[in-house]
Amino acid sequence: MTLLDPRVAERLKDAAGPRGWSEDSAEIAPHLVEMRGRWKGQTPLLLKPSTTDEVSRLLAICNETRTRVVPQGGNTGLVGAQIPTKGEVLLTLARMNRIRGISAQENTLTAEAGVVLKNAQAAADNVQRLFPLSLGAEGSCTIGGNISTNAGGVNVLRYGMMRDLVLGLEIVLADGRVLEMLRGLKKDNTGYDLKQLFIGAEGTLGIVTAAMLRLFPRPAGYATAVAAISSVEVAVGLLNRLQAATGSQVTAFELMKRESLDLVLKHIADTANPLPQHRGWTVLIEVSNPEAFDATEALQEALARAMEEGLVADAVFAKSERDRAAFWRLRETLPEAHRLDGPTVANDISIPVTRIPNFLAAADAAIRSALPSARSFPFGHVGDGNLHYAVKAPGDDAAINAARTAIEDVVQDEAAKLNGSISAEHGLGISKNEAIARYKSAAEIELMRALKRTLDPNNILNPGKLLPP
Repeated sequence: MTLLDPRVAERLKDAAGPRGWSEDSAEIAPHLVEMRGRWKGQTPLLLKPSTTDEVSRLLAICNETRTRVVPQGGNTGLVGAQIPTKGEVLLTLARMNRIRGISAQENTLTAEAGVVLKNAQAAADNVQRLFPLSLGAEGSCTIGGNISTNAGGVNVLRYGMMRDLVLGLEIVLADGRVLEMLRGLKKDNTGYDLKQLFIGAEGTLGIVTAAMLRLFPRPAGYATAVAAISSVEVAVGLLNRLQAATGSQVTAFELMKRESLDLVLKHIADTANPLPQHRGWTVLIEVSNPEAFDATEALQEALARAMEEGLVADAVFAKSERDRAAFWRLRETLPEAHRLDGPTVANDISIPVTRIPNFLAAADAAIRSALPSARSFPFGHVGDGNLHYAVKAPGDDAAINAARTAIEDVVQDEAAKLNGSISAEHGLGISKNEAIARYKSAAEIELMRALKRTLDPNNILNPGKLLPP
């Protein structure tokens, strides 16, 4: 437990201003629990800055006094990076929630770190543009958190990860200096691309206070379908076929196992399986239609040919926005359904897309070697190789909890054997910061440590996260 010097606490309160701090346990409590309840933290002081200057003053004091601080966005992270587990000062960016500017001509949006993702999406929509980052927590996660974790979501196939959507950043360094890099240029070949250091760094190198984001033309409409595939082996080939047929307009291609869908139907109200007779793998397909081209017919024809060849058993198209929302509800509520059904060992891995079938076969065997009653309930983003490989032991909650570490280890080992990653989009935090030492080279780890020492020599920013102990 880190003890906060009362004199330092008073200095931080003065710098934050009357509305910029709290010691009220009731106000602080929601910030201390990770959304799945795996990590619970403690802090003597919650800081709530509303401007970049305030963040700068606060970090300067923390750096001078060696006071450790944990930055927090919407508290939706799944690896514990946002939780002050050792009594560090907690700094929330929630009050920094302004859209500073938006340009339909430049296709840019500048948002402060505390802007909720859904509000950024709405601001873009108001000027007939699209900010494409989309994930289940978009109603509460924030732009700063999305950047610090390099968030992914369901549209990575078409638009890329968060690092692909960031044109510029405003960063406060550990010593309080402000890096103003909100230029937003598509081309700027004047040395190291410094902003990339802070994307995915989980607040360990600096605190994001604002970002200039990349916007896209708003799609004129969507073609959305749920298709039953004959086996997981055909998924990648089918995706490539659909990309060719639609001019690379496929936005999402989500793989779901029937057992996972069954959990949604069991636990989530107002859901229905559009292909109830199919017991195998299902894919949710969405194509974004630009104004000049409606890909619906092309998608229908491509799926019809795949059915003739036995690759697709059946397919259902959304005939209305209500149908589309119902299809997406099946996918978006999968994590919640898993949680409601009891203990789950969640794995966020990525592998080369052509090796997904190999991984599933090897991982299914590996988890049973760790726990005979273990069964997999995978789903995920086939187009970018990211699988959420969930593991349960139906009727054996105590056993799955006891075997959690062993199951995580064997799943990560199988991903690594296929040249994959143990964390595709959730990050490392305190969940995987020890494990990463087994899979990254010593040279990579040392370079990461060197960056940390250079930018945060006093180790005040989110200590104990991301890097191996």
